[in-house]
Amino acid sequence: MTDLPLKARCHCGATQFEVARAPTELTDCNCSFCSRRGALYAYYRPAQFRLTTARDRVSTYQWGHYLGQHHHCAICGCPTYSEFPSFDSGQPDFDDPRISINARLLVDFAWDQLPVRKTDGKAY
Repeated sequence: MTDLPLKARCHCGATQFEVARAPTELTDCNCSFCSRRGALYAYYRPAQFRLTTARDRVSTYQWGHYLGQHHHCAICGCPTYSEFPSFDSGQPDFDDPRISINARLLVDFAWDQLPVRKTDGKAY
């Protein structure tokens, strides 16, 4: 049994966060950014996510329409988490924000045992 909250960390440990529950599936996006980043994502609401290290250890990258913020460790460069509006309706809903975490960073969690849903991010 996995202890909750689940803890996650970048390679060097300078950026750490935790999530309130274990993911049940992961997402692999094929957009130009995500495919280069190599992360497998799990999605949470902001109240289910907590950054546990100083915010100044986190760097942010935005591109395209600037709808989202992609965060990575400012020290080792590992992709950590992103912040986006919900796209459940097909359009950005800024009143329903989401945080996607790089599930590969979860500590002592068998993320490789979860089903992976492919998302066609190239289509957006």
